[in-house]
This record gives sequence, structure tokens and C-alpha cells, in this order.
Amino acid sequence: MTALPGETPGTVGTDTPEAAEPPAATDAEGPAHAEAPDADESAEATEPTADGSDGAETSSEDPPAGDAPTGDAPAGDAPADDASTSASTGEEGEAAAAAALSEAQAELAAQRELREKIAKRKAEKEGPVAAGTKLSGTAADLLAAVRAVESGEKAGAEFFDSPAPAPAPRRAAPAPAGQPPRPAPASAAPVDRTASPEAVDAVRAVLTEGGAPEALARPATGTLGEQAAELLRADPWQLLAVPGVRPEQADGFARALLGAACGPDDGRRTAALVGWLLERAALQGHTALDAEAVRAALTERAVSDPEEAVRNAVEEGVALVFQEGTDPTEPDAAYEEDGEAPAEAETGTEAPEPVQVLLGLDRYALAEESLADGLARLMNACEKGADWAEAAAAAPSPSAAELIRTAATAGLVAHSGGEAARAEPAALIAAARGLGLRALGATHSEDGRRRLAEAVGAPDAAVTLAGLLSDAEGPGRDEDGALALDLLVVLDAPQLDVEGAAVLVEALADGVRLVLSGDPGVLGSAGAGRVFADVLAARACPQVVSRTPDPGPIGELVSGIGIGELAQVEAPGKEVVIVPVRDAGEAVHRTVQLVADSVPRAFSIPAGDTQVITVGHGGAAGTRALNEALKQRLNPGPGRFGGFDPGDRVIHVPAPGRAVPGVVRSADAEGLHLECGGVPVVVPQERVESAVRHGWALSAHQAAGMRWPAAVVVLPGDAAAGLSRPWVYTAFGRGERHLSVVHGVDQALPHAVAQIPAQERTTRLRPLLEAVPTPDAAS
Repeated sequence: MTALPGETPGTVGTDTPEAAEPPAATDAEGPAHAEAPDADESAEATEPTADGSDGAETSSEDPPAGDAPTGDAPAGDAPADDASTSASTGEEGEAAAAAALSEAQAELAAQRELREKIAKRKAEKEGPVAAGTKLSGTAADLLAAVRAVESGEKAGAEFFDSPAPAPAPRRAAPAPAGQPPRPAPASAAPVDRTASPEAVDAVRAVLTEGGAPEALARPATGTLGEQAAELLRADPWQLLAVPGVRPEQADGFARALLGAACGPDDGRRTAALVGWLLERAALQGHTALDAEAVRAALTERAVSDPEEAVRNAVEEGVALVFQEGTDPTEPDAAYEEDGEAPAEAETGTEAPEPVQVLLGLDRYALAEESLADGLARLMNACEKGADWAEAAAAAPSPSAAELIRTAATAGLVAHSGGEAARAEPAALIAAARGLGLRALGATHSEDGRRRLAEAVGAPDAAVTLAGLLSDAEGPGRDEDGALALDLLVVLDAPQLDVEGAAVLVEALADGVRLVLSGDPGVLGSAGAGRVFADVLAARACPQVVSRTPDPGPIGELVSGIGIGELAQVEAPGKEVVIVPVRDAGEAVHRTVQLVADSVPRAFSIPAGDTQVITVGHGGAAGTRALNEALKQRLNPGPGRFGGFDPGDRVIHVPAPGRAVPGVVRSADAEGLHLECGGVPVVVPQERVESAVRHGWALSAHQAAGMRWPAAVVVLPGDAAAGLSRPWVYTAFGRGERHLSVVHGVDQALPHAVAQIPAQERTTRLRPLLEAVPTPDAAS
């Protein structure tokens, strides 16, 4: 093994599902939906992303709800709906009455409350959306449709708020301040919507009549509710709301039920397609899509009038419409509602630039509006004159001192830096606690929590974000339902999705200081949105950029990757080595050899402290193949507990976006018993197959936010088309003392590092933040 030279690169790929073809353009910062284990997946046809390019879900392996429906449509599995999370009401303060509601009722109630709040905010701005008004043509038609829904003239509310259960799974909207606390969507366990046997039987009968697999009966009932049979019979395309169902399959099901009454321009079909496209875009990290991209995708699916289809979807409440790019306060920047241009246009004044029309799902619109409002509230409500000069003078580094001084005078601070820079938020937390403040740090993973607690020197100074929002960790709530804190530092901020961030901010009382800290170069969040990147780009708050470099050969290598350079590094202690391989079979063999023999012998790092990271789950060198080979070598056994044996390393996925490493301890009638970060966890038998996989090998998205003494990055030869700079940066940065690179691709690695940056996600948070007037706005 030799030090990694710049002229002998390997390859890095995205976390491509098994059998999925690598995309032509990688969504390098694509969402890291924590993969639901051991589910067979197949390739999906790509759909236009926000920029009109072909996108592919290359970052996760989400399980299908069941076998694909049959009929005239081809079978194939689609990623699971990442909206399967739960919302619960608290049991304190004003929650006494709400606690009696069912989870579904509480969810709808919370959404209605927040919708009223946002509607009031929009009304104050004299328009249905803050991004633009006074349009003409198609944009005006779409905007008029939204106003009709909001005013009650159209039946948009019937789609989401009808007495029957919602036709698609809904994630809880953020709770208004002062309301009972609700857990974060990313941390909550999926809702177990136990359907009655009668409802399941009724759905099974409809599915059988439509030629769809009976295995979809239970997931369809769980998604659509007790009235699923009636919904499917009246609108067969509601089947698209079930995870794993594709449009071709829903078309076949509809043809079998409706016969001659079924057509490609059926309003039910086009509305369902718009919703499906937006849900699929959310899996890729977008909170909205350009309306032109949606129309193009509808045309590809045989919709003859895509404009009318989009208008119908808006009227039915499937999607909301937003106009970006104009300032409604400037007459020259917008068209009049009657369709006539401003008078200045007649005198030769240059016409305004075209307005971008975006379509989005209501839950992401609510989350982005709520998050922007909440961040503005924190920026404006904080005491600006705090004197922390003495604490800053005692800081361990100049960057830490700058962070302390900045946090003393601002309600919201963005802090960026690499792994070594994590010492700076730790110093801030310690300084604030020394001043008598209730200061706390929250991390994405249990590993990050442990490292932060050690850096602060106080075990109770760090929690996981999931534990904080579920009230399983942290200081608890005050009498108003807000977190009892004066300062909260969120590390791993790039892993925050917009819904989780909205819930977090709503849980903070006025006057609390919030610091978002993270490395902008790593892979993005599991859910939709790019909160940290949008906060940085909006420059709505003070920013502190760490000047603390990551040490050692690994730090030097990763720092170069972050700026697009794959430089040769000196590694006298073999901190970085490269292991060339010819094919996937050799890659698996050499990986097992490294983990079991070479790394323990050379660095005294046991196999349990070495993490294998690869490009995806399927294929000859994916996580499945590697985990199988590593189990045979490190912990052989018959897999008598659903494929697992005591001592197996596993990854537990309690909810989309969360991957928790653990070890199998035992199993009984109660379920599979794990130990995750020293905490006992019991996974019910019915959840083992979908929530637990072997964990000797992980994807880079699963490994984000965690580090191990040694990391072995496996780059099989078929990964070239999926390479990206954020993937390489994230994967190579997971080893603390040693990094081995097992590669089988020629020049793909330097090309990816230099030429393939993160793909942008379409979101609305940045313009919303830029429109917020705050005294802390950065210059």
C-alpha cells in the first residue's frame, strides 16, 4: 500500500440504489434519505429536476411498499415516500385538551393553525405569496387559482382537509410558538397507522379488481386511511400516493377499473401526476419545482395540455404556486392584474424580466414560511448588548474568540468550518455556561454528541437533535412549551432539512441565541431543503468562517478536495493509502482484508472501529455484498434472528433521514434487541426488515455526521458516472487516523473533484430570508 498519489486516482460514486443506472448528471448534494434496509429496488426513469436536467435518486435506498401493481403498465419500484413521519402533541400546558385527539387529528389541527398564521402574514403583505403579485398570462392564471383556493371559492380544502383521511401521507407542519411541543419529523418514528381488517379487505378487493398486487392493501390503507377503498374506486390514481407505485402502474390500475372512461388527460390523473412529480422532487431535495419543468414532465407522460393540468392541480389544492424574481412594491417590476403592462412600458422603458413560476407542496411552503419568520424573530428579539469580552479573551483560538464575540451580539449566527472547527462551538458553549447561561449543543448523530460533550467537558452539554426535539434529551420545556435554553448551537447544520429546522426554530423562545454550525462541503440533508446553504447565501445574519485547518495528511487531502483539488499528500505514517483493484470481486476481497487484517495490524485499530463506505447498496461491491462478506469473516452465523446474529454490526433507521449505528444483542418475541451508542433499542419484529440492515459497510450519506478511527472507502468500477465533489469530500473525511481507498476507476476521481460540484436544490428559503428586514443583516 502506498500514499495516495495525485496521478493514480480512484473513483467515488453516489449512493445509487441497486440496479439503478448512474445518472448523467449527479445530484451530488442529493438528499440522504436514510435507507430502509434490505428492500429490493430497481431503477426509476429520470424526471426533470428544478433546472430541467434529468435527475435520479442516487442518494438513498428507500423501500417499496409492496410489489408493483400489474395491468398494462410496467412494474418497477420507486423510492419510499419520505413523508412517513409522525406528529404528536405534548402533555403539558395548553396540550391538555389536544392530547385527547388522535395523531391524525392533531396533525391536521396543527397544519390548519399554521396555515392561518401564514395566511395572516401573507394578508399583511397584500398578496397571497410574498414573492410576487400583479402578473399576467399563465402566471396570473395560476396566481388567481391560488387566491380562489385561499378565499374558499374553490374546493382546494377538500383535497387536504376533508373529513376523510388525507389522500397522501402528511408530515406535521411546525407548531406555532407557544403551542405544545412536537417532535421533529426527522426524529420521529414512522406513524403506525393500524388499519382495521375490514378496511384492508375492502382495499384488497379493489386492488384485485384492478389487477394490482394484494400486497399493496395494507400500505394503501395506511396511506389513504379507512376510506381507501372508496377513494381508489372513485380516483384510481390515488394509488400514486402509496410508496413504491409509479405512474405507469397507476395507469394500468385505472384502466382496469375505469375502462373507456380512463384517458391521459383525465383531471384526476393529471392532478395525481403533479403531486407525484413534486413528491419525487422533494426526495431529491427540492422544496419547489419550476412550473416549466413540471409541464415538460407532464408532456412526456402523454398529457396533451400541461398548462391546463397544472392549473387544475392548483385549483384542486394539490400544489401551491409562487412567483419569484419580482418585487411587488415596485410598479416597474410587475404586471398589472388586468393584464396590461405598466405605463412606463409604453414610453420605451425596458420591460421587466420574466417571472419564475414555482410549484410546491403545501407542507414545504408552510415550513419555509414558518422558518423564515422564526429566524427573523430570533434575530430581532435577542439582546444585542451582551458583554462576553472576558470569555472571548479566554477562548482557545482566535476563531473561537470571534465566534463568542459574534454570538454575544446576535440572535442568529452562521459558523462554518471543517472537523477541527468543531472545537469552536464547543468553546462557545463552555463560555456561555460559564456565564450562567443555559447553553446546549445539538448534533446529527450520537457519535457527534459524544465528541461534542468531550470537547465541552460536560456530558449534559450535548444532545442529539432528534433527542432534543422529542424531549428524550436536553433541558425540557418551559411553561410556554419552548425549550428551556438561552443559547443553542446546532452542529452538522447541513443535515437540517427545512421541516426539521422549522420545528426546531418554533421550539425556541424569543431571546434565545441560535448558532448554526457546519461544513458547507459535505453532502446535504436527507429531507427537502438546504437550510444551512440558504442561510449562508442570504447573508441575513453574521457569519463566522473558521480559520482552523484540519490537521494531518487526511485533513490536507480533504481540504484540497473542498476547493476542487485532488492533491498528492505526504503520508509518512501511512495515514492515507490507495489499493488499486481490477474489478468488484477484488474490491470486496481487498476490503475484507483491510478491515480484518491490515488496519488492525498496522494501526492497532480493531475491526469494530473501522467503517467501510461505498457508493450504493446494490451491485457487486455495494453495501449488501460488502456486508455479507464482512459478516462471514468477522461474525459468521446462520442469521437466526431475521438474518441477524448477536454481535452483528447494524444500522438502525428509526425514521427517514436518520441512520443510527448499533450492535445486535439478542432477539425474542418482543423484537430485535440492539445497543445503539450505549442505549438499548428494541425493534419490533414487523419493523426489522424495513428498519435494520448490517452496518459494517455504509453509504456516504448514512455516514455523514459521524467519524471512526479508520475508514475504508470502496470505489467500484461502475461508479464513474455518479461521482461528485461533495460525495468524495464526505466519504474521505470520515476517518480520523487512517483512510484506505479501494478503487477501480481511472481518472474519474480527479474529474469529479474538479468538475462536478453539488447540484443546486430549488428552494424558496433564501429569497424569503433576503426579504426579511433585520438589524443584523450582513453587508
